[in-house]
Amino acid sequence: MGAGSVLLAMFLAEGWVLWMAVSGWRGAKHTRLVWGLHGFAFLIGAAAGWAYFVEPNWIEVNTIQIQTDKITKPGLRIVHFSDTHCDVKKRNEDKLVRIINSLEPDVVVFTGDSLNDTRAIGNFKEMLSKIKAKLGKFAVKGNFESSLWSEMDLFGSTGFELLDGRAVRVTGEDGQVLNVLGVDCMRSSSIYSVRQKLLAGDSNEFTVLLDHWPDDIEMFAGQVDLYLAGHTHGGQVAMPFYGAIITFSKFGKKYEAGRYDVNGTTLYVNRGIGMEGAKAPRIRFMARPEITVFDVSR
Repeated sequence: MGAGSVLLAMFLAEGWVLWMAVSGWRGAKHTRLVWGLHGFAFLIGAAAGWAYFVEPNWIEVNTIQIQTDKITKPGLRIVHFSDTHCDVKKRNEDKLVRIINSLEPDVVVFTGDSLNDTRAIGNFKEMLSKIKAKLGKFAVKGNFESSLWSEMDLFGSTGFELLDGRAVRVTGEDGQVLNVLGVDCMRSSSIYSVRQKLLAGDSNEFTVLLDHWPDDIEMFAGQVDLYLAGHTHGGQVAMPFYGAIITFSKFGKKYEAGRYDVNGTTLYVNRGIGMEGAKAPRIRFMARPEITVFDVSR
């Protein structure tokens, strides 16, 4: 759905109601009905305009406090973003860099679904390379990378380290230790490798698992301290009092967006930055693009 389509829908809705108003309807009841329809058409048009022009560009920063005995003061700051779905025309890339760098993170993590179009790879890699982190930048592939862009070098020369069934031990200047593991959500061998590393790891060190989607949480719950995922986009379009309409998760709405406690593991499902590609309309409604900050301390 392009900008022209949104405006056309608004004008058609308004035009239909106005035509009814002048086409011979008479009486107080009919007048109330016409103006009620007029108001309804206006709300539909306003919602469409908001979903296309405003919300996709309005990044929300959410800060989550994580308390643990495994980290000493002053703690560590982890910044998480996901699902950039970069298109040929830039949208939030430069804004995302400015916001993340202003947060002065120790660690930055990205949980997959980078592109909608291979021609946008320059936008994506430029964005990643400009992001700054004191201790490291880490990423995992999403289902888009694994199924569509598996042969592309998406992370080379960006400073992001791709974790595919691997673990990295990050040590800060003050001796703080953070274990970061990542899985390729589409490869069972990657998941198996991470499970083996968790069994052999030190349970007294704070451990973060990166996974594109929340679908593996119940497999890893109780084995990691923080599980970070994306994929659902928070539905991308959500409804009042209901939330996400579609999540594309095997759990449906169970882990649609935000924070959950699952058997001692904190799961956070980020709503992502971009929007679904191909012929899907580039809209968001009640599911703002999101950057999440985790302040981990004692």
